Amino acid sequence: MEANEEGRAEKFFKEFGKKMDQLMAEAKVAGNRAEADLRSKFEELKTSAEKFKNEAENKERWKEVEDSLKRAGNELENAIKAAFKKNEPK
Repeated sequence: MEANEEGRAEKFFKEFGKKMDQLMAEAKVAGNRAEADLRSKFEELKTSAEKFKNEAENKERWKEVEDSLKRAGNELENAIKAAFKKNEPK
């Protein structure tokens, strides 16, 4: 009976070892897949960050253009008013 129990224990540990090997292999594949997914997401985030940065810079630039055009419009308005201002008697 003792030999029979040793046989069952050996069989159990042999199966246990196979299942652990299989689990480790699956974990490695899952880890590689997760790493690839993380790298992909990281690249997407980098691209999004760069796009956001460029858009922010463009908004600042266009704000400067808008401000300059407003100033130019005000100067033009003042010039037209000065050109067509009635001469008032002194």
